[in-house]
Amino acid sequence: MKETESRKAMMVDALKQSLVKCAPLIQLKNPVMFVVYLGAILTTVLYFLSFMGIKDQSAGFTLAIALILWVTILFANFAEAIAEGRGRAQADSLKSARKEVIAKKVKSIKALDQVTEVISSDLKKGDLVYVVAGEQIPMDGDVVDGAASVDESAITGESAPVIRESGGDRSAVTGGTTVVSDALVIQVTAESGESFLDKMIAMVEGSARKKTPNEISLQILLITLTLIFLVVSATLLPFTRYSSALSGSGSALSLTVIIALLVCLAPTTIGALLSSIGIAGMSRLNKANVLAMSGRAIEAAGDVDILMLDKTGTITLGNRKASEFLPVAGVEEFELADAAQLSSLADETAEGRSIVVLAKERFDIRGRDFKALQATFIDFSAKTRMSGIDYQEHEIRKGAADTVKKFVMEAGGTYPAECDEIVAKVAGLGGTPLVVVKNKTVLGVVYLKDIVKNGVKERFEDMRAMGIKTIMITGDNPMTAAAIAAEAGVDDFLAEATPEAKLQLIRQYQEEGHLVAMTGDGTNDAPALAQADVAVAMNTGTQAAKEAGNMIDLDSSPTKLIDIVRIGKQLLMTRGALTTFSIANDVAKYFAIIPVLFYAIYPQLDALNLMGLNSPTSAILSAIIYNALIIVALIPLSLKGVSYKEMPASQILRHNLLVYGLGGLVAPFIAIKLIDVVLTVIGVG
Repeated sequence: MKETESRKAMMVDALKQSLVKCAPLIQLKNPVMFVVYLGAILTTVLYFLSFMGIKDQSAGFTLAIALILWVTILFANFAEAIAEGRGRAQADSLKSARKEVIAKKVKSIKALDQVTEVISSDLKKGDLVYVVAGEQIPMDGDVVDGAASVDESAITGESAPVIRESGGDRSAVTGGTTVVSDALVIQVTAESGESFLDKMIAMVEGSARKKTPNEISLQILLITLTLIFLVVSATLLPFTRYSSALSGSGSALSLTVIIALLVCLAPTTIGALLSSIGIAGMSRLNKANVLAMSGRAIEAAGDVDILMLDKTGTITLGNRKASEFLPVAGVEEFELADAAQLSSLADETAEGRSIVVLAKERFDIRGRDFKALQATFIDFSAKTRMSGIDYQEHEIRKGAADTVKKFVMEAGGTYPAECDEIVAKVAGLGGTPLVVVKNKTVLGVVYLKDIVKNGVKERFEDMRAMGIKTIMITGDNPMTAAAIAAEAGVDDFLAEATPEAKLQLIRQYQEEGHLVAMTGDGTNDAPALAQADVAVAMNTGTQAAKEAGNMIDLDSSPTKLIDIVRIGKQLLMTRGALTTFSIANDVAKYFAIIPVLFYAIYPQLDALNLMGLNSPTSAILSAIIYNALIIVALIPLSLKGVSYKEMPASQILRHNLLVYGLGGLVAPFIAIKLIDVVLTVIGVG
């Protein structure tokens, strides 16, 4: 119910904006439609002059042309207004999150008891604020002390709180979000009016949207075509007067007819929809919870042919899973599974839980009486790189192969060569080996496997079909990286990646003429993000990463890059398809109405009136009515975008020419004939 009311309100607002946009200065921004606007004004003036005895054409015909031209202007305005209305609706929800709050300003981390209360808009870059559970974060900043759960639903729409803490890549916080637990000390990184939320609202409302180079190029083409038709139309009045006098038959075309003819032949269809296509593309990106800093970035995403993707969280799930127990000679698999599970019962990591589950599935090992066992759990530490359990004079440890090997050798135990072979085999398969020892005796290896996400391989195949090369970026060694790359189906990989290596790889591809896209969230990603043509920074990432990127993913989902490319390509496909349709449309209208307009002067042209249009009057009215209605018919397509299909650019071009080119040629003939029949039946023309 609320959604229906919201749509109605949006439609009403769009209708109002359609009238507001009739102002001359606003119309002047779209030169093609400005010609239609001038034509509407001129025919309106001609209509009123007819009452003063100055007749260019019959008053009724002139009025009909004037009204249809005004309706055409309103339809074009409506297409843009409804696209902008979507942005305003999104902006309104964001504005509700932007509130003036009282901030607790502090001088230092050690003086949290000395608080000065100030209004959030008075905060300056570099100020420190103290925010506790239940309070709203007053301004964008970086956490410099503490860790807390933060509700970011006002920004991302995601209801689950996220952890923000000092240091690392999850220190950035956004003004307007709410601290759910604990407390944070935040250093402000933005001035009032320049916050992330302010930028979002400006972009969503469209006030900061500038025309992209492709849009400007296309508009120049449309203006050129319009000027050509304007010059041609301007010569028709003297030409038809001379021709009719010379032939002694027919009459010169009236100024009203020439204006209508100009509007029909000018590229008004794409001219009316061009702005709405760009705004709608930005809106689709916003709906995907991605903020683009410019329309140029969206278009660049549509032209990208190299995708650089992080392995963890993008290609793999990020959590390794125990998939196999590999005992050394003389040890039963059950014994290894039992020891591995015991050492993992207190391990709350995803890897530890997966070992417990695998032991249950393989051998139905469950239910332990820790009191009876008198167990003491040994937590994992960065220093020992091992975890385990001590119980009833037994000692079990599991950890990285080199660490466990050193542990066993120093204790006087024997580390079998077979274990090294198993470890090498697991690493070669792209997995992570965990060696398990009991009482200084090596039992075997737990194979932790990086789980490639479902459907990722198919998506990479789609990218390949579109001519896009995918490159996996990982800190893993080359052997592990190669195994995962093969399983995921990426085209190439960069192992043991450093900031310098990422930057160098991007530059190398760009020098070869490629457009490169990549994602990142850390300060170490900033140089590569700044170099990439499409740089998607995670909202959870550092301020440096967000400043280097030209897009920010509010959901902080590394896989979003693939969706961004799809949205960018859909924008370009929509613009290309509707441009193809518009130009084909104009060509068809030319052949449909020109013969009937001139056959009174040149009777031979009647042979070209293949559609059998009734008269010049009905022909021009039919064409001008169709010209207005086709804009309305194409508004949903311009807003929704053409159906997206993964295919090479050459195939997309053939598809557009077949569907929209052929459709643009056929539609006017059918529609103009039907309208002409209706007009003839009701006695017009």
